[in-house]
Amino acid sequence: MAETLKLNIQFGGGAELLFDKIKKREVELPALKKYFPEISKENWTIKELLQWIKDNLLKERPELFLQGDSIRPGILVLINDADWELYGELNYELQANDTIMFISTLHGG
Repeated sequence: MAETLKLNIQFGGGAELLFDKIKKREVELPALKKYFPEISKENWTIKELLQWIKDNLLKERPELFLQGDSIRPGILVLINDADWELYGELNYELQANDTIMFISTLHGG
């Protein structure tokens, strides 16, 4: 069981404004059991990553990023430059050095 999982997380299209205007960051996730002791599986999925992002990176207005335990409509999620729908969305098991990108398509006027 891996102790940590390194990922690249990127925010664009205005989503970075919710994260102290930081567009790119490399993160190291702890072993899943350490962060979510109630979960019996061993591999991180996008679903757990979203909760981790909310707890550790999101600085303001979570309702503009999350809806329930998923991404709010209007935010495109890419896994290694491909639409997350091709990977099973929330159920995708994260791999070391994956790049997860969140791009907001919502623009005020």
